[in-house]
Amino acid sequence: MLGRLFGSGKGAAKKRPTPSPSGAGEDPLVWVSRKLDAALQHHQAGRLPEAEAVYREMLAVDPENIDALHFLGVISHQRGEHGRAAELISRALSRNPSNAPAHNNLGNALGAQGKLNEAVVSYLNALALDPDYVDALVNLGAALRAQGKPDRALACYQRALALAPVAPAARAGLHDALRDQGDVGKAAVRHDKAPTLESGSCEWHFDQGNSHKDQAQWDEAVASYEKALSLAPDFSPAYVNLGNVLNVQGKPDQAIACYRKALVIEPDLLEAHYNLADVLRDQNRLNEAIPCYEKVLALRPDLPDAHYGLGHVFRNQGRLNEGLACNKKALSLDPEYVEARWAFAMSQIPKMYGTDADPMSCRTAFAGQLDELERWFDGTRSAQGFKAVGTQQPFPLAYQEENNRSLLKRYGDLCARLMGEWFGRQGFVVPGRRSSDGVIRVGIASQYFWNHSVWKAIVKGWFEKIDRERFALYAFYFGVRQDEETVLARSSAMRFEQGAKPLRQWVQGIIDQQMDVLIYPEIGMDPMSIKLASLRLAPVQVATWGHPETTGLPTIDYYLSAEDMEPPGAQENYTERLITLPHLGCFYRPWGGEAIHPDLGKLGIDPRSPLFLCPGMPFKYAPQHDWVIAEIARRLGRCQFIFFIPEVSNLAEKLRQRLEAVFTRYGLNIDEHVIFIPWLNGPAFDGLLDRADVFLDTIGFSGFNTAMQAVERGTPIVTREGRFLRGRLASGILKRMGLQELVAGSEEDYVSLAVKLIRDGEYRGRVRKRIEAERPVLFEDMAPIRALENFLAEVAK
Repeated sequence: MLGRLFGSGKGAAKKRPTPSPSGAGEDPLVWVSRKLDAALQHHQAGRLPEAEAVYREMLAVDPENIDALHFLGVISHQRGEHGRAAELISRALSRNPSNAPAHNNLGNALGAQGKLNEAVVSYLNALALDPDYVDALVNLGAALRAQGKPDRALACYQRALALAPVAPAARAGLHDALRDQGDVGKAAVRHDKAPTLESGSCEWHFDQGNSHKDQAQWDEAVASYEKALSLAPDFSPAYVNLGNVLNVQGKPDQAIACYRKALVIEPDLLEAHYNLADVLRDQNRLNEAIPCYEKVLALRPDLPDAHYGLGHVFRNQGRLNEGLACNKKALSLDPEYVEARWAFAMSQIPKMYGTDADPMSCRTAFAGQLDELERWFDGTRSAQGFKAVGTQQPFPLAYQEENNRSLLKRYGDLCARLMGEWFGRQGFVVPGRRSSDGVIRVGIASQYFWNHSVWKAIVKGWFEKIDRERFALYAFYFGVRQDEETVLARSSAMRFEQGAKPLRQWVQGIIDQQMDVLIYPEIGMDPMSIKLASLRLAPVQVATWGHPETTGLPTIDYYLSAEDMEPPGAQENYTERLITLPHLGCFYRPWGGEAIHPDLGKLGIDPRSPLFLCPGMPFKYAPQHDWVIAEIARRLGRCQFIFFIPEVSNLAEKLRQRLEAVFTRYGLNIDEHVIFIPWLNGPAFDGLLDRADVFLDTIGFSGFNTAMQAVERGTPIVTREGRFLRGRLASGILKRMGLQELVAGSEEDYVSLAVKLIRDGEYRGRVRKRIEAERPVLFEDMAPIRALENFLAEVAK
């Protein structure tokens, strides 16, 4: 990048007579030349302190030395001191306005401060002096892209390539500008027609990698970037693009390593900082992502994407107000930023409530923002709305024990409208019902074909037990993670499509397979699922309880649930037609395997104390129920409640702060009763279940897989039956076993039952024995499979 900073345009470094500092008779021109050569050697080698010292030596003799001012400004820019850089370079230009590279570098410093209009003027000044200045053309193109002017940017890149056919930055900018216009295919064609780089060079392999990346040819792109880096190990753009592809391939750790290598070479490389922040955010390494976004904003305070990304982090940490402020800032910089506008509406419902949050006020705010969002996406903006759908979702609504049907219907209608407008512009042809060949084609579209709770509870049984003479299963897997469960799904499917494909490829791929029925096991947890589910890609489309809430989508016809888990009159909770399969609605196998019993002392748990296991994610605990834990502690005295710390540790801290406030009101010391421990894997969690006296189910949003694990270990469960499916998962399990006595009808009953199970050891022992005797009824139940088959046959007619 240094070459681009120094430039070679007209008016570049000129050596003019300067007084000799020594007075020893050395020719001033020779002295200037010697000092400037020495400084530039240091500078171009990356030895910035040494270069700075020489430039300052020159300025001590001549405070207005043009070259020293200019290049000292370049150093300031490289260090992120962009205001100082602009000041120094402007001083140089006041002495020599004909220096095209100085105008170009001034543009870089201004652009880094978010002063895009002024940066554009500087690049134009450079080009007025030197119309063939390739670096200024490339930089002008980048500034115009940042201003949302891809057409003008495209012209800059085309002009640069006409002058320098093998300039990688110009070629990459051309592709980016074409992508901005929404035409990846044209970008690939333009790439193929671009002037040929020297075959086998670093730039050639880098260019090939970009072409493969544009066409989602991930393995080929990786090979090209790696070859480029083998030829030029310090070529930072190749590390950045390699990291981007590795991340798409589901290799985030390798992607992070690539970005860090790029930053060793160029510490202020904005793209590397930004992409590193995004990957860390997506990996829930939120505390690491924050300083990366902050570094991006130090380099480019005006970058809306960085404000939006930081807001996403804050939302995931439950920092509602900070997240909303970031979205507001992004919108102030780019009022047409559809993802930020969408996020501002979705973020009204926090992921986790703090001590001062009012869930009902948040709900009201969300409803108001949904009204505004529907109006905001007018005829012009709605064309870009598909980009926003799924980027953030109102998933936290489910943690409020309220009927969300009306809100989610409005949300679903908006998603379907925006996605439908995109679909109508693409020229897809969706065939009608195909002629029957005796086998019903059932598509399963999901992000979770691996050992995930959705797969374990719902989908796995379909792949294992559905009648293959009547049904053919087609798997559409949006993710890249693989394990033994992925292998099972692949081997059981008639067709298994997998990968990080663009939206258009997934739509065409599903259409091509001509599904009779298309099932989405969970809608609301994954961006691609909601985008696709908002479209009509099959004659019959179905959702189920991977996310136990209505989708609100007019494109989803049926919702598959379970008889034992739905309340009376449940249809009123759904926009879809509700279908309840028998019993628990699923074919479920025991976890099996040997438990690993953890050392309780090392975890900070008192083995002599009665132990309550509280296994829910922190955001499942609604603040209005915090008193329940404190009341149990007040009645029992000695006891411990074991909670878990997820990847996003801030959420556990918020829950602890809330509980501490309640315990204090009860006159109790939280440290004597509540402990948070690291998240445990399956065998270790089983071991802790063996040591626990009681399993406390979350109130309002119940647990299914964790409750089934507790049943397998014989651990008594206390649950409060909820008003909706999501609050009745554990109660459905207990009722199926005939253990209604463990299902409380109110929070007060919940407290009393928990206390009774601790105080009455004989009763607790009887409950354990009954669980062990009755639990076989839960497992490997074929009735839901047979009912599912009948349903599929009926709707596919």
